[in-house]
This record gives sequence, structure tokens and C-alpha cells, in this order.
Amino acid sequence: MPMDASEIERRIKAALPDADIEIRDLAGDGDHWAATVKSEQFRGKTRVQQHKLVYESLQGDMGGALHALALQTVVPD
Repeated sequence: MPMDASEIERRIKAALPDADIEIRDLAGDGDHWAATVKSEQFRGKTRVQQHKLVYESLQGDMGGALHALALQTVVPD
């Protein structure tokens, strides 16, 4: 069963409580998502490290319940 947007956001918020999160359904099928995540916790980290923080928050469900996630991470100004 695909993961819905509210569950994706809930999991990211649990790991990154200060995050501003925008989630979009790319294909209208509830299975292909794009997320923009802005968090102070990304400051000083490489893009790979930032993405790893987000993917870890999804608790191993990438490729399973969460089929596809296009991810953009941002450090606040």
C-alpha cells in the first residue's frame, strides 16, 4: 500500500522537528512524490548528508511503501 503525503510529512517532522516541508504528488497516483525540506539541521552538511537525514526518517520504506521521492533540501537563510 502506498504511503500518503501526511505520513511522509509526519515521519520527516519526527526526525527534523524544525523542518518546513512541502510535498507534491508528481503523477497523481499517490506513489510518486516530490518533497522540499527546509531545516536548520542541514547547515554545514553536504547535500548527500542532508538527503540521508531525510531518507533515514522514512524508516527503510523507500522502494517499498514509498516508491519514489524526488527530494530537494534547503538550509534556511
